[in-house]
Amino acid sequence: MTFVESLTLFVLVGFLGYELITKIPATLHTPLIAGTNAISGITLIGSVLVAGSGRSTLATALGFVAVVLATINVVGGYLISHKMLRSFGRRGD
Repeated sequence: MTFVESLTLFVLVGFLGYELITKIPATLHTPLIAGTNAISGITLIGSVLVAGSGRSTLATALGFVAVVLATINVVGGYLISHKMLRSFGRRGD
């Protein structure tokens, strides 16, 4: 795949993701966090593999950036999930 094809695919997927997320009702956001955390975990594993492959400096740098962003996404998702679940708990907890 050439660079132009890859860039075009990246932009199209970005627009598709944005459109999908904005169409989800607010009541479904919390239940979907658990699924997206699992997907982010898979992304984290893939980015660690890319960062550690050592194929090129660019791949290592982009892999490192992907590791950082996926880690932020996973940790943030779990923190939000924990906060939402805590809000449904008993008052004395």
